Amino acid sequence: MDQLELMGALNQLEKEKGIDKEYMIEAIETALAIAYKKNLALHGADIKVEMNREDGSVRVFKHSAVVDNGLGQEGEYDLDEAKEINPAYEIGDVVVEEIDPKPFSRIAAQTAKQVVLQKIREAESGKMFNEYRKKENSVVTGTVIQIDKKNIILDIGTAKAILPPSEQIEGEEIKVGDKLKLYVAKVNKTNFGADVVVSRTNAGIVGKLFENEVPEIADGTVEIKSIAREPGSRTKIAVYAQNPNVDPVGACVGQKGARVQVVVDALGGEKIDIVRWNEDPMEFIAAALSPAQVLSIEKLPEANAYRVMVPSFQLSLAIGKMGQNARLAAKLTGWKIDIKPEENISLEF
Repeated sequence: MDQLELMGALNQLEKEKGIDKEYMIEAIETALAIAYKKNLALHGADIKVEMNREDGSVRVFKHSAVVDNGLGQEGEYDLDEAKEINPAYEIGDVVVEEIDPKPFSRIAAQTAKQVVLQKIREAESGKMFNEYRKKENSVVTGTVIQIDKKNIILDIGTAKAILPPSEQIEGEEIKVGDKLKLYVAKVNKTNFGADVVVSRTNAGIVGKLFENEVPEIADGTVEIKSIAREPGSRTKIAVYAQNPNVDPVGACVGQKGARVQVVVDALGGEKIDIVRWNEDPMEFIAAALSPAQVLSIEKLPEANAYRVMVPSFQLSLAIGKMGQNARLAAKLTGWKIDIKPEENISLEF
């Protein structure tokens, strides 16, 4: 690649990839200065390279400081030596000498090519990082390409993502070729672009899946107030609409359950309870314990605690398997819940 070809390539890179031409030239000048210094064995001198912005021609200059006689080190001039070049030189001046770069034209070409390739890689890496950094806390679709004992590697488009064990749903069967919905939990910049960490357990995936499926959530008509989740098993989500004419639960369920079913399928069959949020804690707790029927609720003297009375025959329904329903209701509402059947046996969650 000759000098004119190099400038043409830089112009093309600026146009097609958005890599600033001046930035590239300055990087090439710096790299050439290092290469010339090494090959000229001028380890103590300061080498400056100037590249013509039009034709790519290069001028090389050696900058050497003028010091007191006997104190000169490699790359410096004693005062007497400097005055032989120009009697006007004084201590502290800098002797500037131009060096013919032609003997090192091959080295210069190789260096310039390496710099251009490196800057292209850096630009592509930066572009990839910026692309996926914008996708943090959103949902993407990934195809499983590799499974090892710990991590699952997925193709998510222009990058690969890692699904670590801590972000995998316990017991979920995943095989190579499967397509999964993934929550982008973290994006780290690397020399190769972006290290994208995704999740199947983060509660945020539920909210984003509903946002993708429910236009009323996407446009702000319906608001997700809170989510309580036990990944792979069950989720409770509380929704609210300021407009009394909008049914937030119905909007999320969809006609014949079509909208919520899409989310359930994306989460591998995880059960989802959609409840109406209410600023009244008693109303909210009653809704959160659905599908159990609540007879009465009273505030306890203890901070953040309510006692809930349910029909004795619905006690197991209110509590749920291994306490799951009551546990999720407490997490969803933010209140401690003491469930009491008609027989007066209390159970706390």
